Amino acid sequence: MLEKYTAKNGLRIVAEKMPYVRSVSFGIWVNVGSRYETPEENGLTHFIEHMLFKGTKTRSAKQIAEDFDRIGAQTNAFTSKDQTCYYVVAMDQQIEEAVTILADMFFHSVFDPEEMEKEKQVIAEEMAMTEDAPDDDVDERLWAAMFEGHPLGAPILGTETTLQSFTQQQVKDFIRTHYTPDQVVLSVAGNFDDALISKLQTLFNQFENEESRGVITFNQPVFHAVETTKKSQVEQAHVVIGFPGLAVTDEQTIPYLVMNNIFGDSMSSRLFQKVREEKALAYTVYSYYAAYQDTGAFMIYGGTSVKQRELMEKTIFEVIEEFKQTGITEEELISAKRQLESDLLLGLETSYDYMTRNAKNEIIYGRERTIEEALELLSHVTVEQVNAQIAATFNQPHAKSIISSEF
Repeated sequence: MLEKYTAKNGLRIVAEKMPYVRSVSFGIWVNVGSRYETPEENGLTHFIEHMLFKGTKTRSAKQIAEDFDRIGAQTNAFTSKDQTCYYVVAMDQQIEEAVTILADMFFHSVFDPEEMEKEKQVIAEEMAMTEDAPDDDVDERLWAAMFEGHPLGAPILGTETTLQSFTQQQVKDFIRTHYTPDQVVLSVAGNFDDALISKLQTLFNQFENEESRGVITFNQPVFHAVETTKKSQVEQAHVVIGFPGLAVTDEQTIPYLVMNNIFGDSMSSRLFQKVREEKALAYTVYSYYAAYQDTGAFMIYGGTSVKQRELMEKTIFEVIEEFKQTGITEEELISAKRQLESDLLLGLETSYDYMTRNAKNEIIYGRERTIEEALELLSHVTVEQVNAQIAATFNQPHAKSIISSEF
């Protein structure tokens, strides 16, 4: 059963006991991502995520790594467009020490200028790695085109120019504004007792909401139906097609996910069967749905030989047109429901899965959304609801991104 606590400073803790496992997963979730940045700050959220591992007042970067390794804990962090998460997974008897180390990083990182300069080089290599992966690069370029001029279109890593401009004072100012109790959720799941909750309340009672940004009202993202191309010496041509999608809290999200499953998110999907199995035009072809609090996007990716790119694109749009004309069948609906039910249940096999799900529900919805609730909503999805989403999605203009050695 999920329990929720509120610390004296207003920070929220969501906790789920799992006495049948030996692990505990703990995450510090900050309600800030790249979309909260100004153009000059682009990449700063991600840079801060890196820097929290680079030394505190009492631990060097090496000591942080050694302390986690000494207790057999696995730690990492990630930055998205909406949130930043710092987490650790440890054995139950080691979790108190693990959260103490993570709290030290969260509150007492020194942001040493020398370490900052070194980490800028590391992130520059990360940028180069993304650019060397055309399937990632083509997707990044489409987001930049679809939401040009909006923070949702800006790269999470930032640019080489913004990255090199970051200063220690800029980092501290950003943290002072965004890393406040009202914007932080602690999520813990696994085999722990109430003593851990008490320890968390004590450890994280070190800051207040004095300079909190409060609630931010974003400018509504505007979708641009444009095409972007990049000529590159790649063996394959890479194509991503994007359509406007639903926001994460939209009540039609479940029918939308069913639509995605039937269209291109499974081996039996219309897209996979037509493009790969029937016409052998691609090894990798799929669709996915990305959602944020005020908008989303339905994305289709395919990679093929340069000579077959136009034929693959033509085939993808043929699948879209047929999807619009015929809609889905009852058999497809039943199969998709079973697949999504399996995804939901198998996606909750570890303490980390529960920790992540509970944190996201608290940040996005402000409440627990049980797996039973999701399964109930899924069970009531109809053919008519899915067909309505097909029409609403594919009757809109699309954007496209291509990377190829020939045009």
